[in-house]
Amino acid sequence: MGTAASVRVGARVPVTRVEGPGARYALWVQGCSIRCPGCCNPHLFEAAGGEAVGVDTLLAEVRRARPAIEGVTFLGGEPFEQAPALARLAAGARALGLSVMVFSGYTLEELRARADAAVEAVLRVTDLLVDGRYDARRPERSRRWVGSENQRFHYLTDRYAPEIELPTAGAPLREVEVRIETDGRVGANGWPVWRGRGWGASEAERRPTGGAST
Repeated sequence: MGTAASVRVGARVPVTRVEGPGARYALWVQGCSIRCPGCCNPHLFEAAGGEAVGVDTLLAEVRRARPAIEGVTFLGGEPFEQAPALARLAAGARALGLSVMVFSGYTLEELRARADAAVEAVLRVTDLLVDGRYDARRPERSRRWVGSENQRFHYLTDRYAPEIELPTAGAPLREVEVRIETDGRVGANGWPVWRGRGWGASEAERRPTGGAST
């Protein structure tokens, strides 16, 4: 479950508009024991990858981004495998007036059945939870931000409503952001395009992986 002092981080983006409602600080945790077949982030499976970043450091980044964002999003990897640290980070974000969105491969019922204090602490400060394992046999074709039809949105507070799940008129269902860093690295995050045979690249972009840099 990790420690409360630091998060094993695979990637992070200070301001993104494709990882939940509005502009958000996005954090991809490193490590996932679920390892859904077909996951678009297999590079985040190994718990030993990425880097350990202190919660205080991450919260300082969130604070700096705060004027430009409405919330934070935790993805992975599996966020609840680092629940003690993420509980602190999420509580700090909420104290700044920001919303908290979490993606988990575990269902809400599985998380609550653990009776784990750190898991409950994360849930208490989560506004929007997206749960469930990715099922490549059941691709999602209408809702934003989820990969398969079995995955569910849980509105744990009244901050958001189900209307956010559908794209606005004229807006694409799947979006990708591409960033060119000052050192020449290219980073991409967002959601793949459904091609009929699986999730794949759009005509202009490679298949995106959350927060990955090449």
